[in-house]
Amino acid sequence: MTLPKPTIVLFDMDGTSVRHINPVFLHILEWLDDNAFKLRKLMNKILPRKSYNLDVTDLAPRKTPKLLVHRAIHKARRKPVEQIVEPCPGIYYVLELLKRHNIPMALASNGLGKGYGHDILQKFDLEKYFRVSIFREDIKRSKPNPEPILLTLQKMNIALSADDVIWYIGDRHKDVIAVLAARAHLPCRIEPIAYGFNAAVAVIEKNIGPDHILMSYLDIYTKLDMLLGPPPLISHPRDSSGHPGDSSGHPREGGDPAIFTEPSKAHKS
Repeated sequence: MTLPKPTIVLFDMDGTSVRHINPVFLHILEWLDDNAFKLRKLMNKILPRKSYNLDVTDLAPRKTPKLLVHRAIHKARRKPVEQIVEPCPGIYYVLELLKRHNIPMALASNGLGKGYGHDILQKFDLEKYFRVSIFREDIKRSKPNPEPILLTLQKMNIALSADDVIWYIGDRHKDVIAVLAARAHLPCRIEPIAYGFNAAVAVIEKNIGPDHILMSYLDIYTKLDMLLGPPPLISHPRDSSGHPGDSSGHPREGGDPAIFTEPSKAHKS
């Protein structure tokens, strides 16, 4: 399947937007998250509960989960976020490119927001790029359930149409599965973008197509630059009706993507 040009781009956080300086910490979080999902599936088989139907137009607010294990781990780390994670190399080039093309962006993560995710977005100046940020406290069921993606799209307040194409960039197998599950609930195309080996395996397993495997932000930038073409001179932000809004932008000069290096010191301080 050929990768189409996106009109909306969603990002995962851990391992996708930022990478862990000590990968062991990320593996612990992912292990807990994956096994919590498996345990829920087992309990649902043993003690069946009322079915939970997802609808992107009707995701009502729900009681905030306690998430005791996640909170305990983050509390025990006793380090500021800049000593735990750093932005993935090249991500700012991609974010700026999408911004120049007026592509709405958002974050849909299984990670904890309070005391972690929100701190990361603020510390590394990432929050300005994302119209919405959804974290574990905001959802009832985490990925690979499609709820985080569907809730993110609802909160973006964009009227989706058949012409829309959503990219979800993630590094894990469950990110790809969540995207495939979300397809049944959306009026438009949504495509998984595998950023990392774990997600790439899922793309291959599901026979989605090699175009959906982009293992670095240089690859993502190159693909987007080819698909999107020259950026508009004037920004026309998309409103909730799905149409361009009033002009509120100005010409932007493109950055040079030739060097994708480690994050600059300005973003790490």
